[in-house]
Amino acid sequence: MLNNVVLIGRLTRDPELRYTSQGTAVTNFGIAVDRGFGSDDENQQSADFFNVTCWNKLAEIVAQYMTKGRLVAVQGRLQSRNYEYNGQKRTAIEVVAQTVKFLDRQDNNQGNSSQGQVSNQKNSSQDYYKELDFNDEDDDLPF
Repeated sequence: MLNNVVLIGRLTRDPELRYTSQGTAVTNFGIAVDRGFGSDDENQQSADFFNVTCWNKLAEIVAQYMTKGRLVAVQGRLQSRNYEYNGQKRTAIEVVAQTVKFLDRQDNNQGNSSQGQVSNQKNSSQDYYKELDFNDEDDDLPF
């Protein structure tokens, strides 16, 4: 069986970092994914909205470097969970991210200029872009 999803969209809110009682980092954020244009009669662009959850080191990195409006690619799996709200049973579907790729540059006017930003300012005369790719898995390379 296969449960894999890849989405490219913009963050709809700043990531929210929390820690479980065992000290595990978890970050939640939302993304808006363009659906494209409707039929020829409509000519309206629409979007789908997804909630994304990241765990462990990936959660900390996303919370540190991502802000509302940034373009990201999220690869992970769909997960459903049941909960009760005001006495009514509900179901939530979310993406549990395994990989998050930052696809655009950090705008220098947004304030954050620490080392590790998506945009690396080593040489101001050079247009330098570095895509950050963080996996939640600890892969040991054989070389």
